[in-house]
Amino acid sequence: MTFLNVSVNIKNIPELDQGYIPFGRFIDAYLENAKKPVSIAVFRNRGLVSVYDTFVHGTPEMREADFFYTERLVKMLLWCRGGVKVVIYGDDEIAARLKSVYSAGGARGFDSNFMAGVYGEDFTIEGGPLSEKAAQNEESIPAGGNWNGCRIGFDAGGSDRKVSAVIDGESVYSEEVIWHPKVNSDPDYHFKGIVDSMKAAASKMPRVDAIGVSSAGIYIDNRTMVASLFIKVSKDLFDARVKDIYIRAAKEIGDVPLVVVNDGDVTALAGAAELGEGRVLGIAMGTSEAAGYVDSNMGITGWLNELAFAPVDCSPDAMADEWSGDIGCGVKYFSQDGVIKLAQNAGIRLNPSDPPAAKLKSVQELMEKGDEKAASVYRSIGVYLGHTIPLYCKFYEIRHILLLGRVMSGEGGAVIVSEAKRLLGEEYPQLKLSISLPDESSRRVGQSFAAAGLPVVK
Repeated sequence: MTFLNVSVNIKNIPELDQGYIPFGRFIDAYLENAKKPVSIAVFRNRGLVSVYDTFVHGTPEMREADFFYTERLVKMLLWCRGGVKVVIYGDDEIAARLKSVYSAGGARGFDSNFMAGVYGEDFTIEGGPLSEKAAQNEESIPAGGNWNGCRIGFDAGGSDRKVSAVIDGESVYSEEVIWHPKVNSDPDYHFKGIVDSMKAAASKMPRVDAIGVSSAGIYIDNRTMVASLFIKVSKDLFDARVKDIYIRAAKEIGDVPLVVVNDGDVTALAGAAELGEGRVLGIAMGTSEAAGYVDSNMGITGWLNELAFAPVDCSPDAMADEWSGDIGCGVKYFSQDGVIKLAQNAGIRLNPSDPPAAKLKSVQELMEKGDEKAASVYRSIGVYLGHTIPLYCKFYEIRHILLLGRVMSGEGGAVIVSEAKRLLGEEYPQLKLSISLPDESSRRVGQSFAAAGLPVVK
């Protein structure tokens, strides 16, 4: 298959998506004859910098391929690492084009606006000479596994909130409460629910020494920057009463250490603790694609890990994501949206008036009955995954993949894993990693328990 003058060799194609071009395979083919060195630096909060060294061709006939490759790479780095300033060292022409594309009115305006919201400053792209390349400055924050004292662990999900009271590593109380954060516009609803759960846990212990929070969304310095839990809250109320909601809630309990971490990272931490080692990437396939990562030091990196918006498919005919407006991004491959897309390709008739979760359930029910069309959906997702794991390995050091979420439940999940393992063995035998499906039921209150171990108590 040839795309932008790059010949991409693909042995395994998803049977329900014949135009699929794995981004990882494109990278490998593109770099075979690329000789001009280029570096991309992505700057974020507290002076942290991620630097990615690569090459472009630099010839007139490959200029569009050069730009496409660099633009997709920048997007991957932004949603994997996070950043509010990008510098392209070694190619000012590409830098200028990227600046236009990532401007407010450009094709990647969603991405630049999102990053500006996360980091609280204007997003910029500029060029520079290779001789002035920035030095990488990453961090690994030891997290989890701190069990001394009396601790509260709180986990905020979209349909329920969970809390655990933990004394010296032993759970003495846990509860799970149904709530509806995504349909409530009053932040007091959210605040009261959080405080009620924390107070319930506090009442079961002689004192509270620390509070750990696992919550869907993006959190920087314990502050809520972006979170779908508060999607109905207006921007002014979000800025005034949601950004510091967990800080305020913790103060209702006492002046104790607080750590707020994305729920994906907490899931990866729990998995790493069970496995006894780091280099764990957790991927949850549900309403969207969520991810979390624990590095080789059993620490979290402060990276965004928002892989739903990271590119995985280079096909010009790839499905568009309605929110970002971009095509070929993970959300349409590793979520209920991916199942629905492929089900339609397979000729499965779904009720158009059903919400996405109900459509997913319909495909799952067909799968349980042994329906071959449904099986082809999950085999195709397995091929997507088999090609995408090597892509993620270019940006993460991975030893273990944990697969979670509603898409992975039932027989379909087993087919996805089996197909991904088959493809990895055939096309990427050099990768040595494990893929596992944790028991979902064991994680229900376990997430809040894991969160309790986040803060350090001296």
